[in-house]
Amino acid sequence: MAKKTDDEDDDEKGGRVRLDKWLWASRFFKTRRLALEACEAGHVKIGDQSLKPGRNVNVGERLSILRAELVWDVVVTALSLKRGPAPEAQKLYRETDEGRAKREAEIERRRLAAVGGPAPKGRPTKRNRRHFDRYFGAGGDE
Repeated sequence: MAKKTDDEDDDEKGGRVRLDKWLWASRFFKTRRLALEACEAGHVKIGDQSLKPGRNVNVGERLSILRAELVWDVVVTALSLKRGPAPEAQKLYRETDEGRAKREAEIERRRLAAVGGPAPKGRPTKRNRRHFDRYFGAGGDE
């Protein structure tokens, strides 16, 4: 187990946590590298302002996090440098009511859009491809 550095001790006492570390500890991203890349790509914002990964997070700030094409609107409720179990990570933030409603509506919209029919399995057979070509008018051997 790695020992804490003096900087990490100071950070915990002073209540300073880098944004990328907080995103990783709160389990929005699987690795710190993914959290850093999301910050650099502008997927983490306060209002309309994109945040840098090295910025300190403060309790009470409202963040907008784009992950897996879904927007999470959260309020920071606690700080942590350690990545713990999911129930503890969920205590680090509180999702806003309107943010949750928007996210759930988007999930429902995607679910209904996917109901159109089963996705085809694998590549079409030679026979199926010929049927598609005839139907869509792409037949080259006529």
